Amino acid sequence: MNRFLSKAIQVQSLNTIEGVLESNAVTPFKNDGEHHYSIKEIKPESQMPALFDKEIMISLSDSDHDITQIQNSFLSIVMTANLLFDNKFEEFDESYKDGVVLFVGLKSGSNIIREYTVYHRGRTIDGSLQNDATTESFIYNTIKPKSEKNNRKHIHSLYDNIHKFDTSACGTYITMREIEEAIADQGNVPYKMPVRFRISVPLDDLLIFSAFTDYPNGIFGDLKIKFKINPNAFVFAQVNPTISLAKYYTMNKDELLSSGQQKLMDIDLFFRNWSLTFQYTNQFTQLGCTADLITGINVKNLTESGLKNLICNINPVTISMMNYVVTEVTANMAGYKATDECLARVRAFYATRPFVVPAQRVEIWPFPTSATLTGIRTSQNIPLSHVTDFCLLFPKDARATTCFENPCYQNMQLTTCGRNFPDMPMNTTDQQFFQLQLNASNLDLLFEATDEFEDALTTPRNTATRRLNPHTDLTSFMITLQCERNSNGALTFDGLDTKNQNTSVELRGAPIYQGVTDSYFNVDTSGKRPPPPILCTVHDTFWLFSPNQGGSCIYDTTHSFDEVIGSVTG
Repeated sequence: MNRFLSKAIQVQSLNTIEGVLESNAVTPFKNDGEHHYSIKEIKPESQMPALFDKEIMISLSDSDHDITQIQNSFLSIVMTANLLFDNKFEEFDESYKDGVVLFVGLKSGSNIIREYTVYHRGRTIDGSLQNDATTESFIYNTIKPKSEKNNRKHIHSLYDNIHKFDTSACGTYITMREIEEAIADQGNVPYKMPVRFRISVPLDDLLIFSAFTDYPNGIFGDLKIKFKINPNAFVFAQVNPTISLAKYYTMNKDELLSSGQQKLMDIDLFFRNWSLTFQYTNQFTQLGCTADLITGINVKNLTESGLKNLICNINPVTISMMNYVVTEVTANMAGYKATDECLARVRAFYATRPFVVPAQRVEIWPFPTSATLTGIRTSQNIPLSHVTDFCLLFPKDARATTCFENPCYQNMQLTTCGRNFPDMPMNTTDQQFFQLQLNASNLDLLFEATDEFEDALTTPRNTATRRLNPHTDLTSFMITLQCERNSNGALTFDGLDTKNQNTSVELRGAPIYQGVTDSYFNVDTSGKRPPPPILCTVHDTFWLFSPNQGGSCIYDTTHSFDEVIGSVTG
């Protein structure tokens, strides 16, 4: 889906954002002590703290800036949530309480926004409402390159980094001692623990702003965003205890050496006796769902002579969020002043043509029926408006928000408008399918996919005779079905458009291995079944700005790229 945004680069001569900078802005924008670059902290217009499910309104521009650099700006959100545990984690010896750690957080910071609406000069922008911003964010961020996710510290949480106790993560690490101190005196299940989160949300991680760069707010008018938090977007995971304990020992070596030998001996015993039989869940789990976690590590004396053994208890644990309070929200907006001469030239230039910013939008359409023992065949009647891609998600739990796994299906196709997508039936674990997904996500040439996305596309979850447990995170799975060709310099929309008339979209497929080893239909061994799969449509949209009448804005969801650019160049 990212390939559409590359059109923004190709239309510089048509005077989009980069064209403004090249032809009107770069030379006059000098740091002369008066017209300078700065980052402004903007506080919300909504009352703080904001309680559970309250809307938060905040401006995305500052009066000291004539030009706002959306691509370098971000929201900071601080919240305190009450987490609920159905296990006390009370079977840990003293030596291990500080070194065994859980992670609770987000796969990407923008997942925290459940819905949003954008405002221009105090008025709602028609068409900007997104009721399922979390799913939109999951789709957009899943296909981001590995280099970007690794380099944007505290914005994304890659499972391999979390499992290795990397401190640059979007979330919070919680030690067993912290859990014990918070819930020790509580007698009733579930046990409640307050946890503080600080989340950063880059504005260009929101799909509606993804192609913005320098926005002349001094000419076109101020933007605001109103949004709600999604507590269901959080995930949790067990940190690898061999790594977290090793880091704990390294960082606290002096204190441990001065406190006697017992802790050192216990930690040494842990590393000598850690066993592959100690198997916890090796992937992210959505809050509200259940995972196998380490609930106790202790030393047992086997003989009077001092022979000891390490006991590791692993049990199913459910972690959920009871409620939360947003205590602080800040828009960190980068921007700069421009000379009056420059602003006058830009204003005159756009008095007769729109300032065009490409964008995209995701709409979510759950199918009405779930998979059966023999597979799935279900359809949805929806309008298709400038659709560039279909995306398919396969939740295994109704609470799944950012955790989706490979159904391990074959003969899978989507049919609409008399066409099959793709042309040949798919096997969701084979090489051909993998390459199609890389092509559709523009991750096949310069940009490398994340390990967890590649693993989710290629790792089998079963054989003809058994189910297979995940050995790494496999919860970043989605299918992208490309409807529009890759740009390659062509500024032509050739996706799907039914002029807003409903049309049937049918999904069909069958399990590679049918029966008890079908890991999609048999969510667990207790008879749990999956909810219906989710169809998502990706649409071309556009921002059209004008300096006339103090600044005007249209968010165009009805015209194609050709039509919009025709209005600029005609």
